[in-house]
Amino acid sequence: MDPQIGIESAHFYTKKVSDLHYRGLITCNGQTAVHQVAKLMARERVSCVFITDLKDNIEGFVTDITLRDRVLANNLSPSIAVEKVMDTDIFYIDKNALLYEALLQMFQSKIRYLLVKEGHHFVGWISRTKIMTEQYQGPFIFIQSLKQALDVEELVQKWRLVPVMVHQLVEKGIRAQIINQIVSTVTDTITQRVIEIQIHEIGPAQANFVFIVLGSEGRGEQTLKTDQDNAIIYEDKANEKRELVRTYFLDFADRVSTALDQIGIDFCKGDFMAKNPKWTHSLSHWKRNYENWIQESTPETMMKYATFFDCRAIYGDYGLLDELRNFMDEQLKNPTEKFFINLGVNALQYEPPLTFFKRNIKTFDIDGEAHFNIKKAMTPIVDLARAFALKHRIFEPNTGKRIAALSKIGVFSEKETRELSHAYYYLMALRLEKQAMQIIQNGQKPVNYVAIKQLTKVQVVTLLEIFKVIKDFQLKIKLEFTKNIF
Repeated sequence: MDPQIGIESAHFYTKKVSDLHYRGLITCNGQTAVHQVAKLMARERVSCVFITDLKDNIEGFVTDITLRDRVLANNLSPSIAVEKVMDTDIFYIDKNALLYEALLQMFQSKIRYLLVKEGHHFVGWISRTKIMTEQYQGPFIFIQSLKQALDVEELVQKWRLVPVMVHQLVEKGIRAQIINQIVSTVTDTITQRVIEIQIHEIGPAQANFVFIVLGSEGRGEQTLKTDQDNAIIYEDKANEKRELVRTYFLDFADRVSTALDQIGIDFCKGDFMAKNPKWTHSLSHWKRNYENWIQESTPETMMKYATFFDCRAIYGDYGLLDELRNFMDEQLKNPTEKFFINLGVNALQYEPPLTFFKRNIKTFDIDGEAHFNIKKAMTPIVDLARAFALKHRIFEPNTGKRIAALSKIGVFSEKETRELSHAYYYLMALRLEKQAMQIIQNGQKPVNYVAIKQLTKVQVVTLLEIFKVIKDFQLKIKLEFTKNIF
């Protein structure tokens, strides 16, 4: 992908320093030992600490590079006073100055950091990297800026930029699967940063854990209409610590989900979230969940299994999810017969929107206009790829990669693989395009409904052929899983 693809901030040259989320001052006395300063930087996740005298006046600063070049490189003792290695050239800028002025001052003075001044007082500091991310909002630099976000409010503002970025990527002809990966990475990064912020506020976790994402995010197929689907797996602890650990994680999960909802990643309507006590548990409890879902195998448990099969780890001890997957692999070697029947039934709950004779798209009216639900039109492809992946114990969560893996073992022919992949990503590209336009042009929340009148004749014909292809593949599901009971 061309790294130059991105969004130039049209307002960069009118933005003030005060518009930027600058960091509060992290300070310490000049007599503080270097190793204590390093510990402070690690705890606060900063690359710069300012040094004060006995009257709390700033007299210098140290950075991670200072510690590397002046302490480690010279084999100095970590116990020496930080004032012996600090930089004393202090540069600052008024909070009402323009951002580009701050950036020019940094380049001219060959510095990476500026103190921010309000009246006679220093109120924070900004870095050159932080300002650069405001000037250029390409996908990769944008993602890096998310990692540096100071608080939830900054993430709220960043999330508002995503539709514009997606629209420009669609306009430039970037493939839908790449855009999916970018949107999913953006959401992952926001979630990771929220987790870090919450842990910083409430203290370290009481046990090793892994935060997993489910559904479309778990598959790496997110669009702009997205909600939360997540869960927590934590390590088993001795009985006397069990309640303490659980209390911590339930509070932590509630904080994370509430922050994500504030940012714009809505609460899951089906309540498949870690804040729901049903979906935050120890590893042993999760193993029992999966075992019961396979053994009981009702339509309801099949829906849960399908949701939690599409999962990825994004934070914490990934080994916990690996262990759970190994357990799932063993369980799937000898499932009950009704498990596969219910799996097939679950994969057939949505049909492509075709009229009876397959000559037109089946629609419904919204305010007198004909629409179809593009998410439901895509769901059969997601479901059939998952069904065959489960049967063949393929644990790749992404639909496109599942189809490719199934093709390698002969489940799908080369032609079937091309048809499925082209169909899925054509629908995904159309979905992303329409959602971005709903936000940018109409100022509306994105939906999964597409108005027929907004489509060209070529698009309508293409959609009809895609829906026919999906219909044919659903026959394959019926024969393979339900023994043609329909």
